[in-house]
Amino acid sequence: MFPFLTRPRIIFCAPESSTFFSSFLAHPTARPKTPSPVNQLLSSNMVAHHSFMLLSLAALALGSPFGELQQRAEPRIQQRAACAGNTATTRSKWCDFDIKSDYYTGQHPNTGVTREFWLELTDSVKLAPDGVPRYAQAFNGTVPGPTLVMDWGDDVVIHVTNKLTQSINGTSVHWHGLHQKDTVLSDGVVSVTQCPAVPGTTQTYKFKATNYGSSWYHSHFALQAWQGVFGGIIINGPASANYDEDVGMVVLSDWGHKTPDELWHQAETQGPPTLENALINGMNVYGAEGNQTGKRWETSFESGKSYRVRLVNTAIDTHFKFGIDNHTLTVIALDFIPVEPYEATMINIGMGQRVDVIVKADQAAVASDFWMRAIPQSACGTIQMAKNTRAIVHYGASKGVPATTGHTYVDACEDEPLEKLKPIIRIDAEEATYQQLKIATAGVNAKSVFRWYLNSTTMELDWSKPTVSQLANNASVAFSNSNAVMELPEADKWAYVIIQTNFGVAHPVHLHGHDYSVLAQGSGAYQPGVTKLITTNPMRRDTAILPAAGHLVLAFKTDNPGAWLMHCHIGWHTAQGFAMQFVERRSEMFSKNIINNNDIEGLCEPWRTHVGKHNIKLEDSGI
Repeated sequence: MFPFLTRPRIIFCAPESSTFFSSFLAHPTARPKTPSPVNQLLSSNMVAHHSFMLLSLAALALGSPFGELQQRAEPRIQQRAACAGNTATTRSKWCDFDIKSDYYTGQHPNTGVTREFWLELTDSVKLAPDGVPRYAQAFNGTVPGPTLVMDWGDDVVIHVTNKLTQSINGTSVHWHGLHQKDTVLSDGVVSVTQCPAVPGTTQTYKFKATNYGSSWYHSHFALQAWQGVFGGIIINGPASANYDEDVGMVVLSDWGHKTPDELWHQAETQGPPTLENALINGMNVYGAEGNQTGKRWETSFESGKSYRVRLVNTAIDTHFKFGIDNHTLTVIALDFIPVEPYEATMINIGMGQRVDVIVKADQAAVASDFWMRAIPQSACGTIQMAKNTRAIVHYGASKGVPATTGHTYVDACEDEPLEKLKPIIRIDAEEATYQQLKIATAGVNAKSVFRWYLNSTTMELDWSKPTVSQLANNASVAFSNSNAVMELPEADKWAYVIIQTNFGVAHPVHLHGHDYSVLAQGSGAYQPGVTKLITTNPMRRDTAILPAAGHLVLAFKTDNPGAWLMHCHIGWHTAQGFAMQFVERRSEMFSKNIINNNDIEGLCEPWRTHVGKHNIKLEDSGI
């Protein structure tokens, strides 16, 4: 069984107090001069060399026995003084680098700064983000967890303490979209790059922020991320258009009044369940007009200024279209890829994706209050309150309720059009050295539960025997079919993967350790010699949509030795085996000391003991 929240041995107990609160504790030299916004740890003007931060419980006080979330403090992100060249009128500059610096070839800062963070993962966190009570697991007591803010070129050290003593869950944390260049053991994927960390232990992740932009971190242990175990990441760096202020992360998520663990049996026997609500920055209302619980997230603009908004979709099974009534969005980045700016009124954002936009506050003549909308698309998940996922943008000191009308849109599970997406850093896709065609299908296995298959293989990994452990114990190990491994032995070659499906379900496909070039994306089957491939500066992403009954052709350069997972980012589908992995340049993992058995066994030996003690059984794909 899943070692989750609904089994008798791991039922949540209510904490003694139904109120939790936050304190921002930092090394004296690292404390901001102004109060820290809730859920944001600002990196501005903090330290010249080391930054020490303790991320503690955030200020979301709840009444007894449950209460509504209090309005979050305004999450403005302050710019660090370290890169004086980056101003409101020169956002393309960053210290001695700029928006065209090719970080793929090592053109990135080395700041000499170590950002150090502490995260605590706990059970029995009582939440009512839409006024309806539910227990969750959470980092530092909040959903979303604290936003981690760092600068391009920083060294990052993050200590994650597992305090899931009631649920006896293991855990890991994946830093979504970070390349983890030569640091595969910090990618945070159970069964691939590590064994789960057991309750009562602290795992330390170390990596360098070689790319920049907006992202998120989340558990990569079964469905734990959607129990509430996620938060935002901001890596300050250059931008492809100017703006005045940084609003920070705007986190889009779906939300059930039952936990994903409680819904898992339904998901694997009947199909994806309907969820009650969706949230913006952890808040929304629920219920019929006039009888609603909860509160909406609110922010304010000053007329005439421009604002950077960092969107991330953390949902388990919801594709959003996002817009702000009467306003035009200027898109400047998708995932971690800066693009030539383009304008849109509504944008697509699939699960795991990020989109950075700039909004000009130029509508004061129209109204003082506007709806911000995140609209779940009906063909990609089902939300009861689908038309009510809204936040409020006020102009100035106004606190009114908006009466504005939304932009028109077509309900569809799709990416932003490829023809609009022009990466600033130009990279052409070269001829394929490695190529595989993967047909995605779904079926019922011998246990009468749904599983997803790529070429008749559904991923089944073992928490106790991660890929890196198998390699460390036997450099020439031959992986079983259920490990779903594609070998990429040569350096700096190009791998092409063609994924297609006849099923009428779209899938957001996420690759670890790399961005990939999107060479083709469309309906119907891929046809060699007929399907047009974009090889001249194609859009790069780490998450792109495989269209329903369609195809996705992706390509990446083998420039990062490691074991890298690729999977559908619909949480149910990941758990049901829609995944494969790339073992890239395995010999160099040893010659460069990228993996070593002592580090791996430091987690695996306690985990094996924990599994034996509690008789924990694996019932999903293992990732």
